[in-house]
Amino acid sequence: MRAMPVSVLLVDDDPGFRDLAGRMLTALGLDVIAQVDTVSAALAAAADFQPRAALVDVGLPDGDGVELAAELSALPWRPRVVLISSDPDVTTPAEARAAGAIDFLSKTDLPTGILRRLLTGSD
Repeated sequence: MRAMPVSVLLVDDDPGFRDLAGRMLTALGLDVIAQVDTVSAALAAAADFQPRAALVDVGLPDGDGVELAAELSALPWRPRVVLISSDPDVTTPAEARAAGAIDFLSKTDLPTGILRRLLTGSD
């Protein structure tokens, strides 16, 4: 029996990046169940779809992605959250983990293959 793909909520305010990241996640065998651009939309989508993972930009127009990571990771089903940013100095992996995220990656590091492992918890 084949395992169901991991469902991922994609949160980024740049539509071009959301499209690119969505295609990349799908190519990795993940199921992008929603793409949103704000903290409020992310919280609503998480409640509606209960994703197993979330890829969250740190800089969002209506709030802080680090705080969103804390809220998402505290949900009852405990989704795996990976924080991302085009600014590699906006936060650190340690700060991301302290907020409940699995890790923090620069957007330039996303194609390296580590992303699938972080979002799924497996190789």
